[in-house]
Amino acid sequence: MDKFYNEQLEKLYRRAGIVREPLEAYNLPEKGPYTIEDYYAIPDERRVELIDGVIYDMASATRTHQRIIGLMYRQMIDCIEAHHKGCEVFFAPSDVQLDRDIWTMVQPDLFVVCEMTEPGEHAHQGAPAFVAEVLSPSNRAHDLIRKLYKYKNAGVREYWVIDPENRVVLVYDFENEKSVQEYSFQDKIPFGISEGCCAVDFAEIDRSVAKYDYR
Repeated sequence: MDKFYNEQLEKLYRRAGIVREPLEAYNLPEKGPYTIEDYYAIPDERRVELIDGVIYDMASATRTHQRIIGLMYRQMIDCIEAHHKGCEVFFAPSDVQLDRDIWTMVQPDLFVVCEMTEPGEHAHQGAPAFVAEVLSPSNRAHDLIRKLYKYKNAGVREYWVIDPENRVVLVYDFENEKSVQEYSFQDKIPFGISEGCCAVDFAEIDRSVAKYDYR
């Protein structure tokens, strides 16, 4: 991962007071012992992801987490359908075979695909155009380091990291080199894959979350 992304992540971690491993540990990951066959053998009630042959348990989504993703999904799908963008929006749990290999299977919180898989397949094949992940106390390093690296190198065009605790959204536009923007929960955030047609109103999401006092 290049120096620019390192610097951006360092700023976020300093503000949040997060202790983590060095980023360099994720630059050249070694493959673990597990494959997609092992992934599918795990009981459905245990949510996990498989990344580079290593199985990672996933934290249970809080109500705040679920509400943010649900409201994002509603806003995004309404706009995409209205503008006939030819894409489709999905949310977890839904499998993505990110690298089209046997070593990685992820479940993004929310993602947009613009090239559909063939009927009958269990997972979306390859990198989605757009991915969003909501941070929780137990998954910060996973989403901010490991999955950022994986999404960037797999060909995801746009990655949003949503931090309810610090009320910020980091938008990584991987198509435009060294482009990352930080937004607050009071902003209307455009998503690049819509070519300027659509945005997510986080002020509306914030009001809804506050209304139910989930924080």
